[in-house]
Amino acid sequence: MEKVREGAFLRQSETADKDLCERFEFRDIRPEEAEQTAEIERICFPPNEACSRKMMLERVAKAPEMFLVAVDRANGRIAGFLNGLATGETVFRDEFFTDADLYEPDGPNIMLLGLDVLPEYRGQGLARELMNRYLRREQEKGRCEVTLTCLDGKIKMYEKMGFTNRGVSASVWGGEQWYDMTCRLDKEIYFSP
Repeated sequence: MEKVREGAFLRQSETADKDLCERFEFRDIRPEEAEQTAEIERICFPPNEACSRKMMLERVAKAPEMFLVAVDRANGRIAGFLNGLATGETVFRDEFFTDADLYEPDGPNIMLLGLDVLPEYRGQGLARELMNRYLRREQEKGRCEVTLTCLDGKIKMYEKMGFTNRGVSASVWGGEQWYDMTCRLDKEIYFSP
């Protein structure tokens, strides 16, 4: 995979929230944490949108390096996580939610499948920090673009994280109307306050 052009970087990569860094350990998922992520997904998403337990376990088994978890140092539990699949594809399709075999380890793009933060940890900047670290990590691996789908009410949040709204998605996951959001990793990415 071709590396990102020299000089590309995430704008606020050096300005991570010190309190979050002290409170949470940010790292790849461990196999024994798969059940925990399945339970967090169940809490964070309604049944029609949530990844099934079986599918979450399969994703962790096939692509653990595509997860980033935030572990609360005080209790050792996962407070939030991001997960996706690398691929050569450029258009998000619902099959990414249900088929971990679509994972291409050297794929230049990421289809982001979930950003989960437990309710008691929300409003503290954890989702933003997870996204910042995930984008930076994938940029350093030479990835080109991250794509996700979101509901209308989350568009502004993702725009503040450097994503561009590409309009209504072809995705009909959970019977909802989704919007495609993309973030190019081969350019500077600005997180806005």
